[in-house]
Formats: sequence, C-alpha cells, structure tokens
Amino acid sequence: MQPTAPRLRFGAESRLRSKLEFDAIYARGRRIDDRFFGLRVMPNGRGRPRVGLAVAVKTMGSGVARNRIRRLIKESFRLAQLDLPAVDIVVAAKNPAREASAASLRDSLATLWQRVASTCATSSKS
Repeated sequence: MQPTAPRLRFGAESRLRSKLEFDAIYARGRRIDDRFFGLRVMPNGRGRPRVGLAVAVKTMGSGVARNRIRRLIKESFRLAQLDLPAVDIVVAAKNPAREASAASLRDSLATLWQRVASTCATSSKS
C-alpha cells in the first residue's frame, strides 16, 4: 500500500483576513519583490504559512482581471504551501502583471515562494 500524499487545501486557516493582520505585516514584514508581485513576509506562531491578497483596482482594472490574478496566486500558494515556513505573506500585484501571461505569473510566484523559503528558513516549517 502506497502512502497517500497530503491533500493540499486553501481553507480559511490558510488566509489572512483582518485589517489588523495586514497592517502588522505591512509595518513589520520583510519585503520581497520582483517585476510582477511585491510580497511582505513576517513569521507567525501558527506552524503553517498563511497568505493575504492585495490586488487593487488601480493596478489590475476590471474585476475579471483582478479575479484572474487572485486565482493564480491562490493556486500557486496552495501548491507551494508545504515548502514554505510558518510565515504570513501579503501578495500585492504590480502593474506589469496586468499584461503578463499566466505562465509568466506562475513562474514569478514559484521563484518568490522559493525566495521566501530560503530567506525565512530560520522559522519552523509547517
């Protein structure tokens, strides 16, 4: 019998929701950027990574474009969460993400998740 792989979920326990959490991360979090996304990362004591999204109307425009980016970020995080330490991450989309292909955005996020894992390696893993 083969061992089963853990089921990768993106439930409520994986999300940042309150304004206080976002404000704390913006105030004290470490910044990691690339061309398409800006991340703020801060260790948490929860034993698992959590993510919050900041996809502005000014940056992305229509609701269709904003939701497309949100879906890409959430799916990328869902797949990478086992490799991330126990940190809170706020992901903000930048203007160039509006015109980028889905493949470019996925590659960008994969690289950013690796940078988060390497720069926050001192935190305990989930």
